[in-house]
Amino acid sequence: MSHPEPVPISIDEAMAALTFLPDRTPTTTSDESKDAFARLCDYRDGAVFVGHWAGNSEWERHSVGDEIVIVLQGETTIFFQDGDHDRPGRLTTGAFVVVPEGTWHRFETPEGVKILSVTPQPTDHSPHRPS
Repeated sequence: MSHPEPVPISIDEAMAALTFLPDRTPTTTSDESKDAFARLCDYRDGAVFVGHWAGNSEWERHSVGDEIVIVLQGETTIFFQDGDHDRPGRLTTGAFVVVPEGTWHRFETPEGVKILSVTPQPTDHSPHRPS
């Protein structure tokens, strides 16, 4: 089996090409947010992504693998659904978290954040807290 030639990717150039999304909500559509996110390359069963936004995301989970989220600049709070409670984790510049496979999570980002994620696909989304 032949492997593709490795190609270096500039995270700085990818981030500079994004448009800041200042008011992300759980119901923001893919079309409304398309310029604030970019797929950098394929990775295993998903891809490496970058994003730049402020606001609150929808709930999401990844059923086929763990997700890695790295904060490149700014800060955000990630919430993990834990039974009847939501467990917060604050992420600041240089911090990362591994979101376990199948764990519902979302982000609250009042001021803005730039992230890089290694995200398996498919991703389930929900604008409301899953039960």
